Amino acid sequence: MMNKPNSRFNHEKYQAFPPVALSQRQWPNKVIEQAPQWCSVDLRDGNQALIEPLSVGQKLVLFKLLVDIGFKEIEVGFPSASQTDYDFVRELISGGHIPDDVTIAILTPARETFIKRSFQALRGIKRALVHLYNSTSKVQREQVFGLEKSGITQIAVDAAKMIRQCADEQPETRWQFQYSPESFTATELDYAVEICDAVNAVWRPDIENPVIINLPSTVEMSMPNIYADQIEWFANHIQHREAVIISVHTHNDRGCAVAAAEMAILAGAQRVEGTLLGNGERTGNMDIITMAMNLYSQGIDPQLDLSDIQEISRQVSELIQIPIHPRHPYIGDLVFTAFSGSHQDAINKCMKAHQQGDKWEVAYLPIDPADLGRSYQEVIRINSQSGKGGVAYILEQALSIQIPRWLQIEFSKMVQSYAEKTAHEITSEEIVTLFQEKYSVQC
Repeated sequence: MMNKPNSRFNHEKYQAFPPVALSQRQWPNKVIEQAPQWCSVDLRDGNQALIEPLSVGQKLVLFKLLVDIGFKEIEVGFPSASQTDYDFVRELISGGHIPDDVTIAILTPARETFIKRSFQALRGIKRALVHLYNSTSKVQREQVFGLEKSGITQIAVDAAKMIRQCADEQPETRWQFQYSPESFTATELDYAVEICDAVNAVWRPDIENPVIINLPSTVEMSMPNIYADQIEWFANHIQHREAVIISVHTHNDRGCAVAAAEMAILAGAQRVEGTLLGNGERTGNMDIITMAMNLYSQGIDPQLDLSDIQEISRQVSELIQIPIHPRHPYIGDLVFTAFSGSHQDAINKCMKAHQQGDKWEVAYLPIDPADLGRSYQEVIRINSQSGKGGVAYILEQALSIQIPRWLQIEFSKMVQSYAEKTAHEITSEEIVTLFQEKYSVQC
């Protein structure tokens, strides 16, 4: 490797994210025991990240899919900034597409015209969640807005008052409010608490009508344990904690969005925003499918119906025009596949030992593929790296025969040689043909 300096790749222009002064943190000793309150942002955050944003018709298809999966909160768009989003919200309301147990949310920046336009879009709705945000980080304050903290706080407070006023003008609707200090992870914690307290002083939440405070890692800037520290610190200092639902919205810039959301739940967050397949700006949002299935693998009901996960994933992939990676957790074509000989042997033995009704304990398979509609034939596939256990498993499945160990060793060498010669994966049909030709077996 060359040692000459490279001005284009220079780690010295970056600095480590400072740790949080939290001497008696509690979250590392906690466990997740139930699913969080989920909010899908596929139709807002996910949609705005697409090369070709969804049409009203496509958004309606995705909305219905989200309802079928079991989401009770769905952020449906940015109606003050997009005519398509405005028209979609109107169609949801006028077309009667919103079930009684589902709350839709809309996002609005802290500007009067945008807030009023958002409430116009929501005319006639039975209940809705209005999500207000403004940027609070040091870099945004100083380099984007050129304002002191007091100026940023005033923007949020004025917007909160306008939202309260607009809501009072439509008393037939049951309103809930949400505030996000955008770029929370880059905002000083004491200031994040200060501005959220100021907004809540306007909205006056109580236990019957809580406010959602969403703490987004708008850009993932640190290890997930630091994010958890930030959440716990915030939860310990916010006023009227009993009337506040702490929500998180993690992005995947460092590839840790799911881990950050899980640790945030340990740290006191009650609600999680994300998207199916992790679609979102830059490297994406937190993947709700992955986090929900992680809970499922630990014996926790995710409160979402993902039993038809392959069809769900196919529909979403087609709508957003982004293919599913074959190694995508739980849903990729290869995630339950073993090519390695030692892995195949272990899976084969565990599968034979597993009895219906037993707790799932199969080597290399964290969950039962059958739960997600996958067949056991997909688990073991053969190439030049495979061993005797995998070959024996294929023969047992295809021909209903069990060959002795000495024959497994002998025949697997033949299969390996064939695989190396052809330089491709060997199908079950090819293995059966090789076996029949070698040993003159007719089945």
